[in-house]
Amino acid sequence: MAITAAQIDLWRQEPTEHQALEFKEAKASFNFEKLKEYCVAIANEGGGHLVLGVSDAKPRAVVGSQAFPNIVDTADRLFLAVGFRVEVEAVDHDDGRVVVFTIPPRLRGTAHHVDGKYLMRSGESLRPMSEDRLRAIFAEGQPDWVEQPSLSGLDAAQIVELLDTQTFFELLKLPYPTSQEGVLEKLVQERLIDREPAGFSIRRLGGLLLAKRLDQFPDLARKAPRVLVYDGPSKLNTRIDQIWQRGYAVGFQGLVDFVMAQLPQNEVIEHALREKVKLLPEHAVRELIANALVHQDLSISGMSPMIEVYSNRLEISNPGEPVVPVERFIDGYQSRNERLADLMRRMSICEERSSGIDRVVDLAERYQLPAPDFRAAHRRTVATIYGQKPFDEMDREGRIRACYQHCVLKYVLSERMTNQTLRERFGLGEAKLATVSQIIAATIEAGFIKLDATGGESRRYARYLPFWA
Repeated sequence: MAITAAQIDLWRQEPTEHQALEFKEAKASFNFEKLKEYCVAIANEGGGHLVLGVSDAKPRAVVGSQAFPNIVDTADRLFLAVGFRVEVEAVDHDDGRVVVFTIPPRLRGTAHHVDGKYLMRSGESLRPMSEDRLRAIFAEGQPDWVEQPSLSGLDAAQIVELLDTQTFFELLKLPYPTSQEGVLEKLVQERLIDREPAGFSIRRLGGLLLAKRLDQFPDLARKAPRVLVYDGPSKLNTRIDQIWQRGYAVGFQGLVDFVMAQLPQNEVIEHALREKVKLLPEHAVRELIANALVHQDLSISGMSPMIEVYSNRLEISNPGEPVVPVERFIDGYQSRNERLADLMRRMSICEERSSGIDRVVDLAERYQLPAPDFRAAHRRTVATIYGQKPFDEMDREGRIRACYQHCVLKYVLSERMTNQTLRERFGLGEAKLATVSQIIAATIEAGFIKLDATGGESRRYARYLPFWA
């Protein structure tokens, strides 16, 4: 079906570019090597359209493009270069020629590459796919790891002995069945156990969520969260090293309570009274632990979620590099383990629709804590949340991170960041207006935020957007 000028205008009205739609001005030309890379990246992320001759900045004016005058030859060259057919069309728009590349999605279980580079998009740029992402793609179509049996040949009594069925029903807010058969039927219905000719089997998902002890499941024992508590701000002296053996769902609140008990206490003065408060708010700790459990890469062996408690911060990490770029943690969401996430949501353990990171950032702002730090490490995703630190002691990187996160949080709330809102986030008064302006300028220079062109001329009342908005 031919692309029309009307379709171009509909695409121009999209709120933002996304995985299936990319605009480039390309008035005179467009590099063929870059074209190959964009086709591969868009195909790897489900297919879509690359549109040349339209500005990628709002209001997305049609500027016209003279790139690739021979579209038939271009389509043939692309096919030889990338190995799949890309439809190329030249559309006569009232404001100029627009070239549209319609890129098909990759086949299930395969990924495309250019000269050995498996590419994906990250904001307005391209980046190599991580090992974890490639492994997940190549495993598509194979049986899901969590749906495979962990223990088989069990009788009804062994099922109830191994799994905490009482807490399972409490978490679902359901009355406990009056018969053992009723308990087993619910577990079968939820696909946590299976009936077999010789009795029952427990799926790995059932064990992960409901195990009374994960070490009774040989293939799940290394998935148990590990809690490390240090004396001081470094790893030099370890005070506690404990493996949390209960299943993720039935042991979650106990795990959160244990971690909270290990956090240092700070003394604050409020209403002329001295009070002792924990280093971090419980809601933030809860969200980050749930996030690490739900979004870990369960296919990686020999690694487990880790919770490390220091005197001035909490670090929570999980196996697997993130499937969403860390700079999009606040507004983006993609679950690595959909069934695990769904059950944890139904048990009110994690967020209903997002990763909970937006709540963590919001809590850090409300308590005027330093900005949380989210990092992709080697085969791990690390989230760090810090205890109280005066503004004057925050380093440049921490201030820029706080500015970007505040800008994103305002954006997802359909609001805009200004100098005033950022001063309020840091707990600063009018006298610090110039200081906060310097932070905003540094964040713009770092490429994390940009000026909202609709905000008017005044720098004092300027509004700002995330770089990808």
